[in-house]
Amino acid sequence: MDRMRSALPSDFSRMLRFGAVGLLNTALGYTIILTGLWLGLGDIVSNAAGYAAGLTLGFFLNRRWTFTAAGGFRPGTAVRYAITFIVSYSANLGIVIAAMSAGIIENPFVHLVGNCLYTVIFYLGSSRFVFVSGSDDAVAATNAKWPGVAT
Repeated sequence: MDRMRSALPSDFSRMLRFGAVGLLNTALGYTIILTGLWLGLGDIVSNAAGYAAGLTLGFFLNRRWTFTAAGGFRPGTAVRYAITFIVSYSANLGIVIAAMSAGIIENPFVHLVGNCLYTVIFYLGSSRFVFVSGSDDAVAATNAKWPGVAT
């Protein structure tokens, strides 16, 4: 119990930093989307450029500030970050598609629920799979401790 109590302030602080990084990368991404639309790049290109910029900023800020990963850039970490994004975004999209299948169309609450699920999965993936302390090899990521799973 003491171990759990002592870990909570650190985890809470890290969650707050993760949220702050999320706000920054969302602001950057949205700004780029709006700029792309203003330049006439269209929805798809503007959206892709905005997400790419936001994910890139998020990766570097989370790596250095949120999860304080030491060392230089490691491609394996970036690959795990991309995988975590895909899984998180797929869960978000799954909520939206399920709601649409149930006849719930263009409901902001559905997107809020999907975004909350995306954030929780992305945080857990980042903290337990992407920015695993120690090394950058696949074995360290695979053996990362997920809550409730014995390794």
